[in-house]
Amino acid sequence: MDTANSPNNCCQFDILCTQLVIKCNFLTSSFIFATQNFKGLENLDLYIESLIFTSSKPLNIEDIHHTLNTHFETKISEEDLLGSIENLKVKYSDPSFSFEIIEIAQGYQFMSKGAYYPIIGQYLKLESKKKLSRAALETLAIISYKQPITKTGMESIRGVNCDYSVQKLLDKELVCIIGRADGPGRPLLYGTTEKFMNHFGLKNLKELPQLKEFDIESNSVGSKEEE
Repeated sequence: MDTANSPNNCCQFDILCTQLVIKCNFLTSSFIFATQNFKGLENLDLYIESLIFTSSKPLNIEDIHHTLNTHFETKISEEDLLGSIENLKVKYSDPSFSFEIIEIAQGYQFMSKGAYYPIIGQYLKLESKKKLSRAALETLAIISYKQPITKTGMESIRGVNCDYSVQKLLDKELVCIIGRADGPGRPLLYGTTEKFMNHFGLKNLKELPQLKEFDIESNSVGSKEEE
C-alpha cells in the first residue's frame, strides 16, 4: 500500500509547512526590530540632540533615558547616553556654532554662547521699548476688568474697532483666547495671561487697582507705538 500520499501524511506535511512559515515570520520580525534598534543606537547622538533642542527647559538624564528606552523598546546604557551627550557638547563647542549644550539645573539645554550676549541683549532691549499704544492699553484694561469678554463687548465700551489692539495684545502674550461665548456665532472670549500678571506684579485679579486708581502711564508696557 502506498502511504506517501495518505491523508495522514498530507496533514502532517501541512502542519510542518505552517510551523515553518510562523518561524520564518518570527525571525524576520526579530531581524527588522533588531535592525531598527541598531540604527537607533547608531544615531543616538542625533536622537538626544533632538530631545534637548525640543525641550523648553533643562532636560535631565532620567527623562532622556526613559524616552529612548520606551521608543526603542530596549535598554540603552547610561554610559552610552552620557557618551553621546559628551559628543554633542564637543560638537557645539566649535566656534562655527553660536550656541552650545550646557549642564544646568540638573539637566541639559541649548544656550547662546557668551560672546553673543551683547547682541542678544541689544535685541531684547529694543524689543522691550516697543510699548503699547494708548488704544491697546485701554483695550487691555477693559479685558482685565471685564474678562471673559468678547471683542464686540470691548468695542461697545470703547466705541471703536478693537481688532488691531487685540492682535497687539495677543502678539505680546498679555491676553489670550480662553473660550467661546454662548451667543449667536459663538464669538471668542478673551482674558489676561500669566505674563500679564507677572508684568504688573499681581498675584491674582483681585489685586487689580480700582478703576479710579488706574494710572496708564505708570503701568505702560514699553514706549508708545503709532496707532
